[in-house]
Amino acid sequence: MKSPQFATCLFFLLTVSIVSSQSVQVVMDPGKSIISNTENSENHQTLLAAVKAADLEEVLESKGPFTVFAPSDNAFDKLSEARLARLLRPENKKELHSLLTYHIVAGNLSASTILKAMCRGNGVATFTTVQGDELTATMNGIDIVLTDSNGNTARITTADSNQRNGVIHEIDSVILPAKL
Repeated sequence: MKSPQFATCLFFLLTVSIVSSQSVQVVMDPGKSIISNTENSENHQTLLAAVKAADLEEVLESKGPFTVFAPSDNAFDKLSEARLARLLRPENKKELHSLLTYHIVAGNLSASTILKAMCRGNGVATFTTVQGDELTATMNGIDIVLTDSNGNTARITTADSNQRNGVIHEIDSVILPAKL
């Protein structure tokens, strides 16, 4: 007999598969790179400006694969205008680079892969970002929620936008590494 935890994990896997296939709002071409699709996205113009300011275009154009937890423009709007303007200044490139690479995990992590990791971890999974710090994934209802090193959270609002060199999951808040 399977455990109640197994049943719960199976339910979440099925639910996220259905929800993520219905929630893709941004049309992304799976034959294009992460950077190419971000350039064509109406929801990620602030992210694109930040990627360019941090000189990460070449990385997100490369083979990968990468998983990008991409804050929408609305997510960036939650940061103060002054903080965002400060981050985009050339003299703060290192800090911006740290912030952006905290949103990237090496490898191709689909929503179901994240859920499977949470199932193995009794509802919690951690992923090491390209920046070097960890993100923690948990569930809140049917939402996958990421928690940063400071306790801030971001919900995946659009999952599994497949790219030639990875996957993008749109999130509703900017997450912050410990030293930012």
